[in-house]
Amino acid sequence: MKKFYITTAIDYVNAKVHIGHSLEKIQADVLARYHRKLGEKVFFLTGTDENAQKNVLAAKEKKIDVKKFVDENANFAKKTWQLLNISFDYFIRTTNKRVHWPGVKKIWTLCKKSGDIYKKKYTGLYCPGCEAFLKEKDLKNGLCPYHLRPPEKISEENYFFRLSKYQKELERIIAKEEIKIFPKTRKNEVLKFIKAGLEDFSISRPTKRMRGWGIPVPGDRSQTIYVWFDALINYLTGIGFGWDEKKFKKFWPADLHIIGKDILRFHAVYWPAMLLSAKIELPKAIFVHGFITVSGQKMSKSLGNIINPQDLVKKYGPDPVRYFFLREASPFEDIDFTFEKFERRYEFDLAHDLGNLVLRVVSLAKREKISFPKRFYLKDKTLKRKIEKTKKLFKKEMEKFELNKALVSLWELISFSNVYIDRKKPWQKREKSIIKDLLLTLSEISEILFPFLPQTAQKIQTQLKKIKPQILFPKLKSS
Repeated sequence: MKKFYITTAIDYVNAKVHIGHSLEKIQADVLARYHRKLGEKVFFLTGTDENAQKNVLAAKEKKIDVKKFVDENANFAKKTWQLLNISFDYFIRTTNKRVHWPGVKKIWTLCKKSGDIYKKKYTGLYCPGCEAFLKEKDLKNGLCPYHLRPPEKISEENYFFRLSKYQKELERIIAKEEIKIFPKTRKNEVLKFIKAGLEDFSISRPTKRMRGWGIPVPGDRSQTIYVWFDALINYLTGIGFGWDEKKFKKFWPADLHIIGKDILRFHAVYWPAMLLSAKIELPKAIFVHGFITVSGQKMSKSLGNIINPQDLVKKYGPDPVRYFFLREASPFEDIDFTFEKFERRYEFDLAHDLGNLVLRVVSLAKREKISFPKRFYLKDKTLKRKIEKTKKLFKKEMEKFELNKALVSLWELISFSNVYIDRKKPWQKREKSIIKDLLLTLSEISEILFPFLPQTAQKIQTQLKKIKPQILFPKLKSS
């Protein structure tokens, strides 16, 4: 059986996850479900990044024990993804000393054996938000471009990784697409960064500054392993590296890492270099998504525009939330959220187009006492050709990760079916063959829809089985 191993980035737990964190979880879930339907053995990994200094500082600010603080936010993240029907196979927490820590220490030892880890004193510009040292050229008006605040100047003695050693090899790997990067604009961005010259990077922090939080450096308890070096290794430990080698060999290499554009450098440069040093096979592809903005602005506590995905799900249900972020824009671009845009999608695409189609067809079948046909072929050649064309286009878009375009192709079939009913007027002609063909068309629509809106697809199948019409998307109270 062909395997498909897909991962998302793991989220910091210095605060509760918000709607911005949900995007790649939804995208990854669609692809995981799609590959399961193809009959592949899928392993879908997500989780939380818990060994960061920012978690320690956030807990201190709230005057809460670090472990208690981290546990609360990790559990909130896990519950949020469950509410969104994210079908992960394992939720990894990097504080897990049985699953994660042994593999991290093993990679450290392998990289050191390759001669790629050394200790030196260093002074640099550090952004606590990125948990990374920045260069002057990375800054915009003296500020971190992602966190919009000046970095701190820090001098300390740390362990370093010989990234410079792998410059030529990394350039070749990315150029020849031994690791494919989607979209290609991000591939060009990575190549430009590599060609500008790679410098060795710090992979530890003084344990004193970390206040004892995190994974100690093997053989040197005065140093703690840098959170990014530690976090990236979750893609190995989450499938057994360091504790279940049989499982690890079954699923590695990763078929797809899904990440945000702000952490591309870590995944397309640092991560492959670490694997080359440890002599471990490289991942196959990286899918880079955009950000979610709110009314054109980046989400931030100071602006008060943080949106809790649990609140959205409780008000609208998981599938409308999933649909909006999958349909509104290309997965590779920023997606702007407003309640007006969201409710427009809900009312027109879901309630009017899809919901109305299902209600009309199932109501007709009930009136005419027609059960779901045992024959699984359509009599109407026009409908049949449209479904075949939709499936072909849908498959093509899914292979390119153009999730919004895949949905567009499906919605063209939904619109076609609504027009077909209006043209055929089965309520007047009372031709059972037309209604049976429409029932079969709905079944095909639900099958294609399932990876995107699993709850809705299941509801459609239930209505078809019982011929019991029900409203899929209730009218919004605000309308």
